[in-house]
Amino acid sequence: MRLVRFNNRYPQSGSLLNHFFGNELVNDSDVFKGGQYYNTPKVNIKETDDAFSIEVAAPGFDKKDFNVEIDNNILTIEAKKEAKKDEKGYSHFEFNYGSFKRSFTLPKDKVKESNIEAKYENGILNIALPKKEEAKPQPKRLIDIV
Repeated sequence: MRLVRFNNRYPQSGSLLNHFFGNELVNDSDVFKGGQYYNTPKVNIKETDDAFSIEVAAPGFDKKDFNVEIDNNILTIEAKKEAKKDEKGYSHFEFNYGSFKRSFTLPKDKVKESNIEAKYENGILNIALPKKEEAKPQPKRLIDIV
């Protein structure tokens, strides 16, 4: 079964997460509000027999800046950080954290939503999405012929 589906609808997004979970939930208004084209962090995705793992590169944020929620099989990751107002004393000031919001459709009937965990450490937001038992690969078994 192929889990990664490529779609060149947003070729500049650089994100496989939307393709990984099948459906892209970006509407055109998101593009103009800093959605897929702007302020979108890089994402790593890993699948094991027991879970999916998502790593979001978001340095400069604090864990209180994030809001990760699941609703109706849609995982939404949002981060907001206020810009530093005190620019006095700097001869050049470029720090700009901004915000982002990404929503993804999870694989239907594969993720145990009640056990999803998120952890922010060293500039990386790690989200663990454990699989339901029925979605895990089953061991090979011998079937008796009667």
